Amino acid sequence: MSQSYLEADRLNLFISKVTDYAIYMLSADGEVVSWNAGAERFKGYSPDEIIGKHFSTFYTAADKAKGVPYRALYLARTAGKFEDEGWRVRKDGSLFWASVVIDPIFGADDELLGYTKITRDITEKRRTAEALHASEERFRLLVQSVTDYAIYMLSPGGLITNWNEGARRIKRLDFDEVEGSHFSRFYTDEDKLKGIPEQALRTAERDGRYETEGWRVRGDGTRFWAHVVIDPVFDSAKQLIGFAKITRDITERREAALTLERTREALQQSQKLEAIGKLTGGIAHDFNNLLSVICSGIDLMRAMPADLAQHRKVIDSMERAAQRGAALTGQLLAFAREQPLTLEVLDINHVIASFEAVLRRAIPNSAGFTIKKAHVGRVQTDVSQFESALLNLVINARDAIGEDGSITLETRQAILEENEVERLPAGMYAVIAVSDNGAGMAPEVAARALEPFFTTKAVGKGTGLGLSQVYGLMQQSGGHLGIESAPGQGTCVSLYFPTQVAQHASESEAPSLEKALVVDDQPDVLDMTVAIFQSLGYEAIAANSGAEAMHLLQQHPDIHVLFTDVVMPDMNGVVLAQAARELMPEMRILLTSGYMGGPLREQFGDALAQFELITKPYRLADVAKRLRTVTT
Repeated sequence: MSQSYLEADRLNLFISKVTDYAIYMLSADGEVVSWNAGAERFKGYSPDEIIGKHFSTFYTAADKAKGVPYRALYLARTAGKFEDEGWRVRKDGSLFWASVVIDPIFGADDELLGYTKITRDITEKRRTAEALHASEERFRLLVQSVTDYAIYMLSPGGLITNWNEGARRIKRLDFDEVEGSHFSRFYTDEDKLKGIPEQALRTAERDGRYETEGWRVRGDGTRFWAHVVIDPVFDSAKQLIGFAKITRDITERREAALTLERTREALQQSQKLEAIGKLTGGIAHDFNNLLSVICSGIDLMRAMPADLAQHRKVIDSMERAAQRGAALTGQLLAFAREQPLTLEVLDINHVIASFEAVLRRAIPNSAGFTIKKAHVGRVQTDVSQFESALLNLVINARDAIGEDGSITLETRQAILEENEVERLPAGMYAVIAVSDNGAGMAPEVAARALEPFFTTKAVGKGTGLGLSQVYGLMQQSGGHLGIESAPGQGTCVSLYFPTQVAQHASESEAPSLEKALVVDDQPDVLDMTVAIFQSLGYEAIAANSGAEAMHLLQQHPDIHVLFTDVVMPDMNGVVLAQAARELMPEMRILLTSGYMGGPLREQFGDALAQFELITKPYRLADVAKRLRTVTT
């Protein structure tokens, strides 16, 4: 047997064994004359069933009616090749999306001998492409629907490449007016001279994020105070392909904060002047007593013989009086908010745990004392002043309950809206509450509780500066002290500390935030959702699949919030949420989907009802609101 025949046999054997492609021959008239394993696998016909039949058998009735099979052979014959994609029919009548290549075979005298036909089933590839297109369209609609934020993309050089409705509203320019221009056009002349726009892009590329506030310029020349976030966008090869920029107009919030601060300063000044009169009498009384001890001690030491034991007792009394005077001075400075503080970023729960023994010693054994701690993040304050404030609150509660009442110290986290608690700005707060079941206070007493030297205790049992000192600490820490009390219903004093948001600093300097795990299989939606959680004050961790999310949950046991898409390949969001709940029972979980509730309930049944659901497209305000109400 010749070498050419051996090679032909090997080729035929190879083609017959291929299973991922249907490779077969057609006669000049289009009849099937050979059939390989791949053709049999996804067309469903055995060689005996199909050889000799016309290849139009694989076309839909609609395509056959239009003469598509015959046109394919004509184009292959005249153009030398035919390529196409379209629906084809299996033996069982089911459809698949096929990629088809037909090549003509000519003899030595250019006589048409037949055709080679290669078909591949690319149904899944087409579905993936359609899903990607649908996802991109949903994301585009999501971004375009946002009106409170200017969201747009920049080229690596800072040129504007797209523009959402929020950008048009805030900047007051249409896209065709800004397309291709440099984003520095929105900066003030002063900032442009300092090179701030270029510095912002360099920082974003180097650190992975740039965030700031400052004046920006609208299209009509007016200025507004903006909160800006710039994130770099890299391709799969880690090459920079541009920047995502989110800008929010917070001019009103800034002006309101400045007005509030001026009003607060005026009010504080007025209150200080009013308090001076009360302080004068109290200070004179207390310091007269202290000075009497010191002065009398000096007279006694001068008059008495050199008895060391007696001198030591007098000196001890004088030392205690001096220490009491120093403590009283410290309380007065704290009330005036002039007490020097050593500010640190603290884990409040850790501070309470290390100070618990001192607090328990301040309470009678017969009284009940319960501590309940929840995750509250980290706050900035003076640890010694905070411990002193806690002790003051516990001692006040102890005096209110007598020998056999109960006291509860509780920590919790609160997400507040603007002015929801007094005049505190919107944001996330750590709340430390000390409550008792004592006699409580009448409204007129509670209203005066923070006044210096005001006390309901017996003479000699207190100076009336305890709550004033705590109030001063909270003011210096940027927080608030709230009192709830009623006769016969006990008292609850709550301290609101703003939690710390991550700054652009080194890892060792950055405070720890509450962690949220964000899961979505669509990269663009995932990036936007991460940005939303970061703007809400979370340390956001991203995962693009259920499997990756489970891995991250095991790596980060301090994750407290799970926000996941429902419809994902492999492990869907409901299964992920159930597994996360089993792993971390206290975790807050919020699901999201672009599908309506009815179809989702039909697919996932009662399992979906275990969790809160927010519908796509969602806005930042929607996410913040639902996170406030979602329970474990």
